[in-house]
Amino acid sequence: MTQRTGVVVIGGGQAGLAAGYHLRRLGLDHVILDAAAAPGGAWQHTWESLRLFSPAQYSSLPGRLMPVQEGQVYPDAAHVVNYLAHYEKRYELPVQRGVWVSAVHRDGTFLRVETENGEWRARTVVSATGTWTRPFLPAVPGRRQFTGRQLHTVQYKSPTDFAGQRVIVVGGGNSGAQIAADLAHAGIHLTWVTQRPPRFLADEIDGRALFDVATARRRALAEGRADSGGVASLGDIVAVPPVRAARDAGLLRARPMFARLTEGGVEWADGTGAAADAVIWCTGFRPALAPFAGLRLRGARGRIATVGTRAVGEPRLHLLGYGDWTGPASATLIGVGRPARDAARAIAEQLRP
Repeated sequence: MTQRTGVVVIGGGQAGLAAGYHLRRLGLDHVILDAAAAPGGAWQHTWESLRLFSPAQYSSLPGRLMPVQEGQVYPDAAHVVNYLAHYEKRYELPVQRGVWVSAVHRDGTFLRVETENGEWRARTVVSATGTWTRPFLPAVPGRRQFTGRQLHTVQYKSPTDFAGQRVIVVGGGNSGAQIAADLAHAGIHLTWVTQRPPRFLADEIDGRALFDVATARRRALAEGRADSGGVASLGDIVAVPPVRAARDAGLLRARPMFARLTEGGVEWADGTGAAADAVIWCTGFRPALAPFAGLRLRGARGRIATVGTRAVGEPRLHLLGYGDWTGPASATLIGVGRPARDAARAIAEQLRP
């Protein structure tokens, strides 16, 4: 069965909901297709101790402030999931769950969206699929030789899964630092490995300041002024309270990246090694853009070139929530609102008779 609508939004996480909010305000006919069975996006799959970088009031989608979580300055993931579920219900967003989009094709003046539940023909498509389903694992020698357990950030849940084990955490970003701190506080035998020495942001900097920095960079570039470097110029790791505590207690002492994995651990270029029962790869993600492969739009690093949120090679496609290349801080709760608004306005212009 083929259905028609003005806009198909692919993905019902924070970016998809922000898009739905603005499309609804503009009175545009749309549907949000989400592969998950429940609301909450990637937040429903994170590790147990994860906290936001910012207080609730600075972590909100357009239209509704996130309520404060009792007893917490920085809300946990469960609080975010609950907020997203209520947000979706409050604005009566047309989310269809359990719908996996397999492909998007050009079909005359339409884009044809193929799913396991049938097809949609839309005049415009918004891709809000995020990155969580595409974890990146680097090609390190010996990875298949290692006999211990290997997992990515997406599979980590709790230190209790590693009781009595020797664990190596790879990655010098926020996920690597937070998971390393989580394990260290639990007394797990930890080796933290980073590509370069860890760069902690100043303790007073959280998501509020980071959003301001990203916004200032966007404004400077738009006005033709020098690039300040944005958030990346400040550091790589937000010193949220558990990370700060572990760092100050001397529990987060990073070693340089090892040269190879061995059967029972890792080995550095100088011949020294460390035994390990598990390696946790906190090595980032790639954009989940497989449904658009047939459009042949992807370029460097798997990205689709955009102007604002609009795909250069297919103006009926907008991308939202993947990072600065689709809008400053657009992969964050507070940051996705502005590019979602801009995308909805651009789509309204496109759909105007």
